[in-house]
Amino acid sequence: MSNNMREQLKHAVHDQANQSLELLYHYLRLPSVSAQHRAIPETVAFVSDLLNGIGAEVKVLDDLGGNPVIYGFLPAGDGGNTAKTLLFYDHYDVQPPDPLDEWDTEPFEATLKEGILYARGTADNKGTLMQRIAAIKALEETSGLPCNVKFLIEGEEEIGSPNLPVYLKKYAELFQSDACIWEFGSTDAKERVQLYAGIKGSAYYEFHAKSAAIDLHSSLAAVVDNPAWRLVQALSSMKNQNNDITVEGFYDEIEAPDEALIKLVRAIPFEEEALRDTYKLTRPLITAARGEVPQDALMLAPTFTICGMVSGYTGEGAKTVLPKEAKVKIDCRMVPGQTGEHLLACFKRHLARHGFSDITVDLIESQRAYRSDIHDPFLNLVKKTAEEAYEHEAIMYPNSAGTGPMYAFNEYLHLPIVSTGVGWVQSKAHAPNESIRMNDYVNGSVHMAYLLTDFAAE
Repeated sequence: MSNNMREQLKHAVHDQANQSLELLYHYLRLPSVSAQHRAIPETVAFVSDLLNGIGAEVKVLDDLGGNPVIYGFLPAGDGGNTAKTLLFYDHYDVQPPDPLDEWDTEPFEATLKEGILYARGTADNKGTLMQRIAAIKALEETSGLPCNVKFLIEGEEEIGSPNLPVYLKKYAELFQSDACIWEFGSTDAKERVQLYAGIKGSAYYEFHAKSAAIDLHSSLAAVVDNPAWRLVQALSSMKNQNNDITVEGFYDEIEAPDEALIKLVRAIPFEEEALRDTYKLTRPLITAARGEVPQDALMLAPTFTICGMVSGYTGEGAKTVLPKEAKVKIDCRMVPGQTGEHLLACFKRHLARHGFSDITVDLIESQRAYRSDIHDPFLNLVKKTAEEAYEHEAIMYPNSAGTGPMYAFNEYLHLPIVSTGVGWVQSKAHAPNESIRMNDYVNGSVHMAYLLTDFAAE
């Protein structure tokens, strides 16, 4: 494509991105919270209409349980490369908006202030789907769609995509493509575009201790064991004050990174001050005390995190009570090779060996980690077109520190995956006041148009 045609495409994408905002606002008004089963049928209908609106063949797959999976297909236009197919993965569900009192705007009413759009789902992931649609419409109205495009849009990503693997297994041929663009990404504090060629896995557990049928008067703590203390003591045997995970076998399954991967990870910039400022951190990074490189920890190391604890009385004022039970929620971000089932066995064995066999542990959900081949040319293509569209440096991370169902895509579709989206360093996905910047929305749309064009020409 000539420079003149590239510039014409850029202008067309800008126009389409601006024209798409009303549809984006409508999309954001739908409170499609999968954890609460809210507005799912309405959102499925809306997304199906969006794809129909750009001429896509649409199928709503709902025969295997869970929220429906939406399939969309657009063939290459006249003169396009019918031998190449790019798959877009997105999700129409969002996180709950809680805590509501920390929002400065209505979470399900799009609010544009000084070039920043606030609403639940702006960054994760409704804005990203809309910019991809804007790019496709611009291409259709100019040079034509340069290659085949498929969409897989699910409705359970925010609850761990429990049903997606069975859909991928059954409909693998339907979704078969040459490469995949994933659902998230952002610019960092220095406006560099963050791209991800993989994702960490996640396993979520509940630990439970119980010592009585009812809560007791706290004076009986002189003779009755306290289940909250049991959990505290058990957990302290599993991770020490230096943040070493001390569960036997925890690291056994990990695939050791090679030198090329370690070199790539060490070259990734890490902005500690930006991290501190964004989240108003009050404690030193745990990597400092451990003498670790933060990039290594984020990309290559697993985690063991207490997500929440419940026991006894937690209301206002005092209530002297010895609780009958205690529960703790734990999540582990896993690296390639690890499985939630293996870690479950490790936890049970550890508890028994250390005198805590009365504590039960259940695996709630688990997703394995995935990492694309860092030498695949698709990764470089995504990076090159991002830098052209944003006019800023792009950074290719070998994987995100977060989690999604990439492993299942690799298992059934066998294709390189890169994640990119319209977020920014202050997007606050999953938190109150989630947002995107309109400039990133437009640049991200241009990026998708450039990527589709160059992908077809390879």
